[in-house]
Amino acid sequence: MKYFFSAGEASGDIHAAGVIECLRRLDPEAKILFLGGDAMSAATGSRPLIHIDRMAYMGFVNVALHIGDVLGNMRIARSAMRVFRPDLFVAVDYPGFNLKMVSYANALGIPTAWYIAPKLWAWKEYRLKTMKKVVDKTLSILPFEPEWFSGHGMKVDYVGNPSVEEVERTLSRMPRREEWLEKHGLDNRPILALIPGSRVGEIKDNLPVMDQVGRLHHDMQVVVAGAPSVDRALYRRFTSFKIITGETLTLMAMARAALVTSGTASLECALAGTPQVVLYRSIGLKVAHNAFEHILKIPYVSLPNLIGGKIDAETRRRVDARADATGVRSAIVPEMLMHHCNAEEVDAQLRPLLSDSKERDAQLAGYALVRARLATKTPAAENAAASIYELAKKMREQKKS
Repeated sequence: MKYFFSAGEASGDIHAAGVIECLRRLDPEAKILFLGGDAMSAATGSRPLIHIDRMAYMGFVNVALHIGDVLGNMRIARSAMRVFRPDLFVAVDYPGFNLKMVSYANALGIPTAWYIAPKLWAWKEYRLKTMKKVVDKTLSILPFEPEWFSGHGMKVDYVGNPSVEEVERTLSRMPRREEWLEKHGLDNRPILALIPGSRVGEIKDNLPVMDQVGRLHHDMQVVVAGAPSVDRALYRRFTSFKIITGETLTLMAMARAALVTSGTASLECALAGTPQVVLYRSIGLKVAHNAFEHILKIPYVSLPNLIGGKIDAETRRRVDARADATGVRSAIVPEMLMHHCNAEEVDAQLRPLLSDSKERDAQLAGYALVRARLATKTPAAENAAASIYELAKKMREQKKS
């Protein structure tokens, strides 16, 4: 059968590659066209129709500045879809671009699946109306999503979370601590890991605060996780601490604690078993915080809290009341958002996690709950590939009959 995958950024490329490897075992004759990166190239043995280096535009301003490139990519992808006529189009995350691609596939009569569903339960719920019309099956990686999506009339499978296997694989290949420290010129003092994210805006907004907090801990080694796709000069604008590139999971596992920009990294840190404080800062003004709170439809922003907590109106009310009083939103990990994301308030949440305290013990116990709720009998990539293969086969048979 023929499959068309569309991933627009590095994480989607990695996750899609795992699915493609499993899919090719289920369907050895599979023909795969894709938008993606080097990981998907390795999995398919072919080059992408469009490389993610030409696609990774995130946020309204960035998209607007590169609108010509975005529209050009869309034209190329749509033209290829008309010619290739896949049995199934598979969107992988990247909702702004992929929602248009899924709608186009649907208009051509091509069945569609969405792996790593858009977080409509958090914001942009207006997209739900379109998704219901054009997506045949949603493949969820968060355990609370199936109830939400199915409650809105969508077909959804929970396939497991790919971060579970990725973290386990990294931890199983971890070097000895002494060797890793020597390799990077570090000593035996405890490590405070700064994980500012892989997007320019995240780094600009959050690394300065992380750096300020790091300077309050002279008894620790402070190390910044650098993303391979980001020029080291950008980090150097905001910090003079050591930067280790391309080893974020290993750095997390070696650290006593971490400061983490909200996103997938917060879940990876939980799976690595490292206590953390989650940060998210934009312009840092209280008016921005109030607008942010109004837009969000969930009580937390970090994945450990969303997975380990319960998302309902009562939880939202209690978290909002606590946040109003203390600035901290916390089920498992403390979340320091917007104007609360400053060195003094962040450090107040970090310090108890550095010692053998009840706060540290509670967070580690919460991590165990997160792992249990993410658990599946087989890896996420295998489950997703099986769902994709069965859906493509079913839809092909329906067309024939």
